Amino acid sequence: MACAGYAGSSARDLLAKVTAQRPGFRHLNCCVSNSITAVRRVVDTWDRLDNVIANAGFSLPGNLESHAPEDMRAMVLTNVLGPALLVRETLPHLRESKGRIVITGSVAGVRDTPGNLYSVTKWAAHALAENTRLLVGKDGVGVTVVAPGVVDTPFWDERGGTPEASPVMTAEQIVDTIVFAVNQPAGVDINHITMRPTGQLG
Repeated sequence: MACAGYAGSSARDLLAKVTAQRPGFRHLNCCVSNSITAVRRVVDTWDRLDNVIANAGFSLPGNLESHAPEDMRAMVLTNVLGPALLVRETLPHLRESKGRIVITGSVAGVRDTPGNLYSVTKWAAHALAENTRLLVGKDGVGVTVVAPGVVDTPFWDERGGTPEASPVMTAEQIVDTIVFAVNQPAGVDINHITMRPTGQLG
């Protein structure tokens, strides 16, 4: 399995859980900016690729009116083009292995808020997953979007912390959901999981 975009404790938790559930499981945590390099590294190491997790994404405070154009460009490139390039590079290998793709979306990708460019990029990530599913489902490749609500991670650092008085989930709970999607038996493809902390209304 390649974990692109994962870093720190979230990556360690994910890999530890999958390793415990799959004897003989091997992983490579590809925290690199070039998806071509990441995929080649995995394939060169093990001659195959079974699962891919695209977890790239960031947000900024403010909205379309207040964002600097260069920041808008960076958000679109990271949140939309990054996962798309990773998917593009991995599809030939996943067709061979009948593997799975998990794309981290967001509740922001299923609801709209005023001027929210991050939401725009996550709608696009969800569309990427569905369009990819339509392309490769016939080849036995599974595609899942996991769309979390508020999660207590460094994602919120640029925004001054998690929303005040908001219920939150942990990164470990998101990891459990990704592991659930990856561990489905052959012939079962869970396509979209939206998850919120109990009490989050939006």
